[in-house]
Amino acid sequence: MKSNLLLLIFACFFNFVTNSYGQSISQWRGANRDGIYPDQNLLKIWPETGPKLLWLTEEIGNGYSSPVISDGKLFINGEIDSISHVFAFDQNGKLIWKTPNGREFFGEGYSGHFPGARSAPTVYDNLIYVCSGLGRIACMEVASGKLKWTVDMNKDLGGKLNMFGNSESLLVDAKNVYCMPGGSENNVVALNRLTGKVVWTSKALGDVVSFCSPMIIKLPELNILVTLSREYLMGLDAKNGELLWSQKEDSVKLEGEYCNTPIYADGFIYEISGVEKGTGAFKLELSPDGKSIKPIWKNDKVKNPMGGFVKIGDRIYTTSEDKKLKVLDTQTGQLVETLSGMKGSLIAADSLLFCYTDNGYVNLIKGIGSKLEVVSKFKITKGEKEHFTHPVIDSGVLYVRHGNALMAYQIK
Repeated sequence: MKSNLLLLIFACFFNFVTNSYGQSISQWRGANRDGIYPDQNLLKIWPETGPKLLWLTEEIGNGYSSPVISDGKLFINGEIDSISHVFAFDQNGKLIWKTPNGREFFGEGYSGHFPGARSAPTVYDNLIYVCSGLGRIACMEVASGKLKWTVDMNKDLGGKLNMFGNSESLLVDAKNVYCMPGGSENNVVALNRLTGKVVWTSKALGDVVSFCSPMIIKLPELNILVTLSREYLMGLDAKNGELLWSQKEDSVKLEGEYCNTPIYADGFIYEISGVEKGTGAFKLELSPDGKSIKPIWKNDKVKNPMGGFVKIGDRIYTTSEDKKLKVLDTQTGQLVETLSGMKGSLIAADSLLFCYTDNGYVNLIKGIGSKLEVVSKFKITKGEKEHFTHPVIDSGVLYVRHGNALMAYQIK
């Protein structure tokens, strides 16, 4: 009897551990959406021609979507013949499957210069979640690409497409998929991740959608969904969509300027935005119960509309519109260092910075916490259109997308 009881206790404990920690997630800008990748023992300098190219594919279609890597497979969005597709590749760059996901964004007028896929996929366990530039959310099987369910944020949820299409990389947890249709009623929505059925809707502030991929702050008694609309930073109760707090910002132009995912650390929220005017970089203090915020500092000299930023120790690293990599003191918001010739997407791994600039160079930068220095760089020559995509690092491999070209480089 005693042995049976012990076996029962062990089985319950094993089931708890499996359910609590068994799920794996691969998503936009890494596991924590903060642009920092866990890889170690990376090359500290590259050959003059750049790191070794492991493979190249030019069959992913048009767009700016970053890849995500899960269990040795790579997933990415792209547009072919006006249709959005999700592609799955093995670790050698061989196509495993591709699945269409409705029509892709093409835009009109100025936005017509930037057609193609926008958001990165999110992989949670054996399912992949994607969103087209026209707001069609799809859930697919990782193994086969078979569709499980779809929801159109505009047609089904009353959303409003913005000038440059939907760029939100979907946030997923054990129960829900969170999305921002941007409608006056269904402003922010949670969907059941297994069925696509609506769990809750929130009017929030009724503001139209921007380009931000949200994040979640996990507190002992509350999980807070943090995202940006066209004019507001806001926090919602992830359980029911209740608006907890908001802050109106002033970086908005015609097309909006909020693309960067906020970062939360040690009770504080950091964000950077803006092009010509506005707040730029700012820091907010989150109350212990998560239900209010307080401004701490802002620095309107740092403008970064979509390149991302990383927080390492007591420093924030970001590129800026004036083509400089800028380092901010997290305590004061003051500029402590600059590195010229840097405007683009920024990530970090192994105490190194990787900057993919808008002129097509990939830069390896050392000196985090001391004096920054570009130690190696090479130019991306494959692909076409703008160099906007955020690079990704996984298992010692650097992945860079440029239009229809995706390249994998050995950096370990």
